[in-house]
Amino acid sequence: MSEHDLLLREFQPRTALVTEDHTPPRARYPVVDAHNHLRRALERPAELLELMDALNLHAIVDLDGGWGEQLDQHLSALKASYPDRFCVFAWVDWSEVDDPGFGTRWAGRLADAVRAGAQGLKVFKSLGLSYRDQSGALIQIDDPRLDPVWAAAGELGIPVLIHSADPVAFFWPLDAHNERWEELQAHPDWHFYGGDYPSFIELIEAQLHVVASHPETTFVSAHVLSYSEHLRYVARQLDAYPNLYVDIGARLGELGRQPYTARWFLTDYADRVLFGTDARPHPEVYRTYFRCLETADEYFEYGSGQGRYRIYGLYLPDEVLRKVYYENACRLIPGLALPES
Repeated sequence: MSEHDLLLREFQPRTALVTEDHTPPRARYPVVDAHNHLRRALERPAELLELMDALNLHAIVDLDGGWGEQLDQHLSALKASYPDRFCVFAWVDWSEVDDPGFGTRWAGRLADAVRAGAQGLKVFKSLGLSYRDQSGALIQIDDPRLDPVWAAAGELGIPVLIHSADPVAFFWPLDAHNERWEELQAHPDWHFYGGDYPSFIELIEAQLHVVASHPETTFVSAHVLSYSEHLRYVARQLDAYPNLYVDIGARLGELGRQPYTARWFLTDYADRVLFGTDARPHPEVYRTYFRCLETADEYFEYGSGQGRYRIYGLYLPDEVLRKVYYENACRLIPGLALPES
């Protein structure tokens, strides 16, 4: 190496652009964070409420409910004391898929969870990527043995917030052309290329097969259907499946670096998008989301190691902000009341 050579990890350029910062201290309208994980907040819910009030957060959906004792703990810590500020989603133990009567039994457990206070079902990407049946094969998202669970969610009137796949680059070869190379070097377990992993599109199509097969069940596909890199594809799926919605959790990097397309998408599909962060509640996290959605700020950092790019504000219209921030979540999640005007 010559004295002018740099290792990639040493390259930390500073922009020469002089831009303005209009970061809102709090959201313009009340916000429902429909994609969060509150396991770490169980012992300090009052402290979290102070943060929520300061940022104009109407409610947070806790996706860490699980089942059994864990679900009881989350419901007791959050719902019992603050019923209007938190929602808790339950899980299903997919590892029991080979047990006789799996679907019927877990449909019944889901009904029990709803009676106890759960307001939705959370499905992690491990379904399709890590759960295996007794034969050693990966359990497919559209495995017919799971159908009673999806049907039960529809009958119970609760949404299914489902995360399938991951950023598309996580399914590409890890070479010089992969835009998430540095991130995957830091987190090699996030790389799903090779072996018996399904392809990215196979996972997405399996999820869509479930959505199509259960039209009476509402599905919220996490992370903009995990395909925020291709918003026109996502739009086609929203057109095809009226029971499909998406959240924007952990996807500012994709939305904010294509501001024209993202503004079109969020405006045209404003009735089908939920706000979410998928990040530990912190003032700067939320304010960065508010800055991206509310302002026309240019080329700013968004606090993520997801790629060597910056993002732009989308300056969404007020009617779109209201729908994305809280109206859609309050319409889809039973028992979640609209904020007082």
